[in-house]
Amino acid sequence: MAIRNFSIFGALLLGGCLTFHPDPANTDPQVLHVYKSPVCTCCQRWVQHARRERYTVTVSNVVDMDSVRHELGVPRYAESCHIAVIGGYFISGHVPAEDISRLLAEHPNIAGLAVPGMPVGPPGMEGPDAKPYSVLAIQKDGNYEVFADHQPSPEQNGAVGPSADNAHKYLK
Repeated sequence: MAIRNFSIFGALLLGGCLTFHPDPANTDPQVLHVYKSPVCTCCQRWVQHARRERYTVTVSNVVDMDSVRHELGVPRYAESCHIAVIGGYFISGHVPAEDISRLLAEHPNIAGLAVPGMPVGPPGMEGPDAKPYSVLAIQKDGNYEVFADHQPSPEQNGAVGPSADNAHKYLK
């Protein structure tokens, strides 16, 4: 049984998952190219979210996500489980499609957007204990600022989330 599992995993690796060719210059504003682990379920849920929001999504399953992050210039503090490229920007993590649309409409001079880590609440990471989270605008020099703040919807928690007055307690 162990040999069979190894063979399936080996075939997956030999099928192209070890190589990738990120294109940070992808300037098509409707094609979102996602780099993710072949076994990441929350990444797949985020891909479905982007498709529901009418983005054309292509996916590359990659084993070495650190290489992708490095190639695309994603700072360590902005890392998450998957990375996408669209319109010349990187998108790190579970960034809502509405923020990607705003990014493409405003076209700021930044490197990309990020929802660092894997907070409960954003698209693909929905859950009963959703917390407020921020989408960061990552500057080309590595600094960042808040691009958008999001509160969990009442449907996510079964009740209204924290007020704007105490939402800062949940943000890192």
